[in-house]
Amino acid sequence: MATSKGNDGIVISFGEMLIDFVPTVSGVSLAEAPEFVKAPGGAPANVSIAVSRLGGSSAFIGKLGDDDFGRMLSGILRDNDVSVAGVRFDGFARTSLSFVTLRADGEREFMFYRHPSADMLLSPAELDLELIRRASIFHFGSISLIAEPCRSAHLTAMLEAKNAGALLSYDPNLRLALWPSADEAKAQMLSIWDQVNIVKISDTELEFLTGKSSVEDDIVMSLWKPAMKLLVVTLGKDGCKYYTKNFLGTVDSIKVKPVDTTGAGDAFVGAMLWGIAKDLSTLKDEKKLKEVLRFANACGAITTTKKGAVPGLPSEAEVLEFLKKA
Repeated sequence: MATSKGNDGIVISFGEMLIDFVPTVSGVSLAEAPEFVKAPGGAPANVSIAVSRLGGSSAFIGKLGDDDFGRMLSGILRDNDVSVAGVRFDGFARTSLSFVTLRADGEREFMFYRHPSADMLLSPAELDLELIRRASIFHFGSISLIAEPCRSAHLTAMLEAKNAGALLSYDPNLRLALWPSADEAKAQMLSIWDQVNIVKISDTELEFLTGKSSVEDDIVMSLWKPAMKLLVVTLGKDGCKYYTKNFLGTVDSIKVKPVDTTGAGDAFVGAMLWGIAKDLSTLKDEKKLKEVLRFANACGAITTTKKGAVPGLPSEAEVLEFLKKA
């Protein structure tokens, strides 16, 4: 297995982990929902579990409340063979909560409770630097850039991972309701753009960042930076587009009937990073990359057929069986 120097092939995710409360009935507002089911969530944590579920080596770095929900979430990471060496607990702030409305089409709307939540309070001094230096790929989103001290911890961890030879992976994961303003969200999301190597954005995030509703190649490439090795735009049911220094193309999705799209993007990212971490030459080999992205598309599709992010994340065997029938 090809790995970069100074690491042992582990995918480390940094950021938030929380409880999603998902309504038992689709197509209703939060006020109209008769019941909610609690499910573990938070994009970076989902990615960690997605990698591990596929058989990869993964770790999660973040902060949880020293409460029942925080202990539950830490236990879920451990139960899914994700290293929790970088997890910290806060005795003051609670674990973050999110109420998720499922529209009739399976798409989501969010209401967050974090004033502040524990994940926002992770400080640079609490980072497990030895763990970070082991990363083959260091993955993160933009939510950890919203507030201090977590923003400083994020930037410190990024630099530590980069200096140790890791690839930096970024999923902006736009959640406008969490930001003071759209302008602040855009500025902070782009503030680290020139430092990252692998980027996954959705078509909605592409429009937010560029102001253009089209996913034409020239619009996507307006976001390209010299440090990048791979830029992927996910298109939901239409698959994804990929861009590298030497080639670009499209990988079709696999059609399913979605029940809940929560975690589908995280399943995609986890599968993509798992494939790249196994063989870093994938980034320079279009045939290998297309195979990895088709596998990632399948992971995302499978996840939409189940309620909740983590329960829907598939194993490698499940994906391979799904692809045989596709």
